[in-house]
Amino acid sequence: MDNIHLGKLDIEKFIEELEKLSDREILSYWIKGELKEAELYKNLAIRAKKLGLEDRIVETFIILSKESKGHATRLWEIYKRLFRTEKLEEVELPPIEVEPLIDEFKETSNILGILELAMQSELLAKRIYRLLAKRTKDEKMKKIYEYLAAVEDEHYHKLKVEYEYCKKKAQINE
Repeated sequence: MDNIHLGKLDIEKFIEELEKLSDREILSYWIKGELKEAELYKNLAIRAKKLGLEDRIVETFIILSKESKGHATRLWEIYKRLFRTEKLEEVELPPIEVEPLIDEFKETSNILGILELAMQSELLAKRIYRLLAKRTKDEKMKKIYEYLAAVEDEHYHKLKVEYEYCKKKAQINE
């Protein structure tokens, strides 16, 4: 399989490393990742506002931030029930949904580029969750991963609507 890169991240290598983790480590990783994603979308909303972008784009980032935080909370409750602990595992993997966006976020004011990268990131997360769902033998974890894949798909579609809107608007203004 060809190595896929998103930003500086080698996705196939990342997936190989993720698959070595226990379910407890994977859930710990995703809880922390959702919190980092919530912070990233919050920062994107602030950036979009400073750039003078339309309120609808700012609002989309705010909604995605709140949803990501809510997903972390739901995962945290599941984690506590499944593993009967409140201590998250330490996992040494970059946050897959945030890492590819950070440099682009810092270096550009191109909203189409940011939205496109964010969409790719959400699709990647969906792909990984589906892969984890296929490979796990634990039915509870399978359902959790399928739920998370659906959540990422929903995020992708929200971003795509904004991307298409911004793209059409840019074409009109040319």
